[in-house]
Amino acid sequence: MKQNTLNITFYISIILLFITYCFTNAKELSHKNQFKFDYFFLDAIRTKQKNEHTQTFNTLEYIFKIDSLSPTVLYELSKYYLFLKKEELALNALQKAVTYDPTNCNYQLALAKLNQKLGNFNEAISIYKKLIKKEPQYTELYYYLVNLYIEQLNIDKAIKTLNKIEKNIGINEIISLQKIQLYKVSCKKPQSLKEIKILAKKFPTIAKYQILIGDFYLEEKKIEKALLYYKKARTIDSNNFYYFVAMSNYYRAKGNNKKSIKEIIKALNDNKLDFESKLAILGIFINNSHASNENKKIIYSLFEILIKQYSQYKKLNRIYGQFLLSQKKKEKAKIQFQTVIKSFPKDLEIWIQLLNIALQEKKPDEIISICKNALIYFPNIPEFYLYKGIAFFIKKAYQNALDSYLNGLKIISKNNTVLLSIFFEQIGDLYHQLDNIKKSFIYYQKAIQYNNKNIIALNNYAYYILLTKKNLDKAEKMAAKAIQIQPNNIVYIDTYAWLFFQKKNYSLAKFYIEKAIYKNDTMSSEILDHYRNILYKIGAIKKAILE
Repeated sequence: MKQNTLNITFYISIILLFITYCFTNAKELSHKNQFKFDYFFLDAIRTKQKNEHTQTFNTLEYIFKIDSLSPTVLYELSKYYLFLKKEELALNALQKAVTYDPTNCNYQLALAKLNQKLGNFNEAISIYKKLIKKEPQYTELYYYLVNLYIEQLNIDKAIKTLNKIEKNIGINEIISLQKIQLYKVSCKKPQSLKEIKILAKKFPTIAKYQILIGDFYLEEKKIEKALLYYKKARTIDSNNFYYFVAMSNYYRAKGNNKKSIKEIIKALNDNKLDFESKLAILGIFINNSHASNENKKIIYSLFEILIKQYSQYKKLNRIYGQFLLSQKKKEKAKIQFQTVIKSFPKDLEIWIQLLNIALQEKKPDEIISICKNALIYFPNIPEFYLYKGIAFFIKKAYQNALDSYLNGLKIISKNNTVLLSIFFEQIGDLYHQLDNIKKSFIYYQKAIQYNNKNIIALNNYAYYILLTKKNLDKAEKMAAKAIQIQPNNIVYIDTYAWLFFQKKNYSLAKFYIEKAIYKNDTMSSEILDHYRNILYKIGAIKKAILE
């Protein structure tokens, strides 16, 4: 039955497109060309339905040579030109499609949108206006025009267009709120208030409009007048969570922060409010709070209030963990994330959060533990093998590291060349630590073959070749590429300097090593040792001793 439905949809699509072509094909074709056009046009529709877009595009280009005046073909080609980021070709195709079939609204709408995207605002406005004149009841066209006016910062015309929509469909919250926002942007406060009051009058049983009026007066420092509207909102709907936020803001405006906090606590303890409402209140409070230590302590306590009430809602622990992490409270954040994992061990995002914290804290044992446990639930995610291997490498447990890397390689897609390159580079580093230079070089070579911009592989491979004092030209190419990618990295500059030292080009060696030193005041002992050796070679013995 499902197959039949798909077939019906497919044939209807073909018929509709074919009818469109038949009624808009203005060019008289020979019988032979007409047959060819019809055949390949239907074939293009068929391959498009099967998502064989390369074949479809090639077919469309072929039949365009048969009939270059077909608006349907031009329209279809324009979509592919856009996908290929050839905007000018798409624009040209759409302009011709509209010229050959000026009655087709879809072509004109596509042309208007493309003109807008390309910044041809006047052309887009002109097309939208023509379409609105032709289809005045098509509300979506007005919204396109509104967005275009806003993009141009022509607020007055945007508001006038919204007023036209309002005439067609009546007073509407979305339209009114957009007008309110536009009036605020253009500093027309009386008009903004008027719009809010129109909404409040139209919908007298909705409390939030009264709160919006109150918020307006609060912004205008008319604090007691704001309170009147907040109380009115409370009368209309005692369970409206915006009321508690409004009252918190009211007390804050009066300079009474204790009462401001009490309103939020009162809301969080209100049994009439559901979890999502309380979470929204907390979110609004966090956004409105200054980043002082006192406010942070208050926010921590507010989260704790909710967690006591809703211990079964692990979404709350996740949000709290994210907040703690934003405040650099990593240990406390871990506790929240671990709480989530206990209930939802298949929550990949939380495993990644825990892994990121362990990586930042440079705790290899913790990294290994997280990766091992995560792999129980996500055995096909190679990144967990990678970081487990790195952690073992840090601990000098080289065989464990190698096992982890090799297991990870088994599940990486051959198309994921960047990740494969990273694995090979890590194995190259590992074999170097094991003094297996031959295998180390094999894996560095693989890493660069899979990703010739793997900068760590390029640098390490080049540097270790230097130590053998062989293949220096090959090392120079890799070291040069590393510097080209990251010209300010002192480690890579040092490698380049040492390469010239090995090639006995001491003047260039001195130039690059001093460039590295100039880039950073704190030098590793290895870089300083290189500098001394270079100075000795050029005869600057005293300076070398001082360094």
